[in-house]
Amino acid sequence: MQERSSVADLVTVLRRELDRYSPGGKLPSSRALVDRFRVSPVTVSRALAQLAAEGLVVTRPGAGAFRARPRPSAAPAGDTSWQEVALSADSAADLVPRSVDASGVLVSLAAPPPGVVEFNGGYLHPALQPERAMAAALARAGRRPGAWGRPPMEGLPELREWFARGIGGAITAAEVLITAGGQSALATALRALAPPGAPVLVESPTYPGMLAIARAAGLRPVPVPVDADGVRPALLADAFRATGARVFVCQPLFQNPTGAVLAPERRGEVLRIARAAGAFVVEDDFVRRLVHEDAGPLPAPLAADDPDGVVVHVCSLTKATSPSFRVSALAAHGPVLDRLRAIQVVDTFFVPRPLQEAALELVGSPAWPRHLRAVSAELKARRDAMTSALRLQLPEITLAHVPSGGYHLWPRLPEGAGGTSRAFGSGGEAALTAAALRAGVAITPGRPYFSAEPPAAHFRLSFAAVANVGEIAEGVRRLRTAWLEVRGR
Repeated sequence: MQERSSVADLVTVLRRELDRYSPGGKLPSSRALVDRFRVSPVTVSRALAQLAAEGLVVTRPGAGAFRARPRPSAAPAGDTSWQEVALSADSAADLVPRSVDASGVLVSLAAPPPGVVEFNGGYLHPALQPERAMAAALARAGRRPGAWGRPPMEGLPELREWFARGIGGAITAAEVLITAGGQSALATALRALAPPGAPVLVESPTYPGMLAIARAAGLRPVPVPVDADGVRPALLADAFRATGARVFVCQPLFQNPTGAVLAPERRGEVLRIARAAGAFVVEDDFVRRLVHEDAGPLPAPLAADDPDGVVVHVCSLTKATSPSFRVSALAAHGPVLDRLRAIQVVDTFFVPRPLQEAALELVGSPAWPRHLRAVSAELKARRDAMTSALRLQLPEITLAHVPSGGYHLWPRLPEGAGGTSRAFGSGGEAALTAAALRAGVAITPGRPYFSAEPPAAHFRLSFAAVANVGEIAEGVRRLRTAWLEVRGR
């Protein structure tokens, strides 16, 4: 973290001093900058690289860095209004418009303003990421023979074997494709399994990124309610009969956003219902490696109990490592694998080999199990800290389920009855989200998690993207301030 700050500070100073030099003028040497600012050569190199990327500096190997010459004036902006007609006409014949609403995804990807507590993040804070282990793995991977060559299109055999062992059951390495992150794998699966205009059954509530994928592909998400034990089988069967859908997307383990785990008695029932409907189950096993210390034994993936090829399984290393470590797996039995492979190749060719080699180095190192144990303990501590703070500071909300895995909680706002402000009826979560940001804490409204009208107002709170438990306590205190503002006190 200190190195990043030093680079930013040095860039700011050098950018301010560029006016001292004429265009083409030479800047001080790297050694001189190291001595003057008392920073490392790596910091100087990264700062000059950033200025070069901004077009302010030109670096010449062996000669040094020079102030760039002024750019020519930008051409006047053209008239792009014609695109409104072209884009709307293109979708006029679609049975379901291919709208792309990324707002629900951007909430968890966009960095909040400085000083804002990040309760809306979807990834581990840098303090929880195995940065040193990843850097070492990437360095070792880069030295492997053939590391910079073209990998097999399906992925490195050793990495496919590692994922297959993790999934279990009858899944073999030959039935695993390496993909560039879980989002990419889900997009491939939905394109392979459902034609444009078709319905696709989804849990309600569910991950907004998956809803965005479905709608962008011209599919029609149909909600199936989830309770504390996961998706409700009777309603799933009803939805298959009513819609004729051939795909159901679910997260059986620590579901996003509810944190529910599919109950043992429902696992076989879900597979039986899908098989009877001639449908696939897309299993998004996204946080299996973010189990909490007190969770106990985990159920196996649905794919491990599926000899008939009903399940298309998605799992990833990203959530347990870094948002930039985008390595995941897509696994399936039977002829559907060929279609998944074809779409994967057309869309991305393959995942870069150095990243696959780095993944192998990471998961095969002693640092990997140590990292998972450390994250497991820290996530439990953070979950407990957030739960305790919410019950103390905001006893008015309902926290029906405290998960033993994942990285978030799913509080429910009270309704207008019982002396509670009407602000917590329709639109209450939007008011609270805005007030929270004014108070210095970013939260995620619950509405984007529903593909139809939600039964109640919710919001999602992440405890993984903050620095420590102290920041959790401060964030909940700020959330209490926002709560009082919305209630009009």
